Amino acid sequence: MSDGKILISGGGIGGFAAALALSQKGRAVHLIEQAPDYSEVGAGIQIGPNVFKMFEVLGLTDAIMDVAVIPDALVMMDGLNGQQITRIPLNNEEFYSRFKYPYGVIYRPDLHNALIEAAKASPLVELTVNQKVVDFEDDGSKVRAICESGKIFEGDALIAADGLWSKIRAKIVGDGKPRVSGHIAYRAVLPTPEVPEHLRKKEVILWAGPKTHLVHYPLHRGEIFNLVAVFHSDRYEEGWDVFGDTEELKQRFAGEHENVQIMLDKIDTWKMWVLCDREPVRNWTKGRVTLLGDAAHPMLQYLAQGACMAIEDAVCLADRLDTHKGDYGTAFIDYQNSRYLRTGRVQLTARVYGDFYHAAGVTGELRTKMLSQRTPQQAYDGMRWLYEGIEVTGAQKM
Repeated sequence: MSDGKILISGGGIGGFAAALALSQKGRAVHLIEQAPDYSEVGAGIQIGPNVFKMFEVLGLTDAIMDVAVIPDALVMMDGLNGQQITRIPLNNEEFYSRFKYPYGVIYRPDLHNALIEAAKASPLVELTVNQKVVDFEDDGSKVRAICESGKIFEGDALIAADGLWSKIRAKIVGDGKPRVSGHIAYRAVLPTPEVPEHLRKKEVILWAGPKTHLVHYPLHRGEIFNLVAVFHSDRYEEGWDVFGDTEELKQRFAGEHENVQIMLDKIDTWKMWVLCDREPVRNWTKGRVTLLGDAAHPMLQYLAQGACMAIEDAVCLADRLDTHKGDYGTAFIDYQNSRYLRTGRVQLTARVYGDFYHAAGVTGELRTKMLSQRTPQQAYDGMRWLYEGIEVTGAQKM
């Protein structure tokens, strides 16, 4: 049963998660993507127990587990002296007793493809490519999505999952350009056989240095390794497909531990992106139009929750529409009210984590002392608010 077609602007992880969640509630959707295909940039994503809970709701668990890696630990190393700062065991008996679901890492295209295939299998999902939604009109009974090409699509409502630079957000929130963090990330993937054996671990390993960090972990059934190198920079370029400067990277990480240098030297070509977020807001809805994922609450990647929050958004939104029986205005307000404090907390906590990762001098020493004294149980307690996830009916946890 459907009250009418819901338009979704954006064919990324959040957009396809919304299409899938809504179609499973019996609602027809039309997803509109600006690119000529639904490709995702090849990078790794960490997926916490909170999103595995959503995979279960969406019926995606088997598809995700087929391609994900379930790591043994989260490890922070000192990027200068090579000493271990902290190690948090994952996916053991105690972890499962706390959170019920695993902690995984996945290749971004693998996650995207799982969502795409599930959405395509539904007769309620219509897909359009090569159309960029730049504006909308809402007359109170219908919404028209206006594309850069001049083409117009009509539906009962519009969900904007069009990312950090959302054109729809500009009209609803109007808060200008994203907040540039001053951090820049270089990313690459490396075939696992090329990773030195002593670094070829089934762990998420972060080397924390002064104003830098390097993360590496296995992906795609362990066949490749994800590398992300982050450093402070005032460079600013929009997008995800800009090539990085290898010489600049070497300069930023000069003097760091040999294991850091070994991993960096394995990559000849890096893609880069500037890390941006926005201040949390409590309203991202206007009438029959609402935002989802990075369009609503873009965050720095330091808490590894950007994709997870978008998928939570999708499940919550579909649930609220079901609860309110297709009353879009009421459902969208309920959805954002259920989400903004949780997503705002993730946005702000991610900034703090970035400061911890890049601490130097006395601040770095204090960081190391504090984290090295923390037990795994204390680490689990600290993440309980996040990893226990949300309920898909009734009040959300915050």
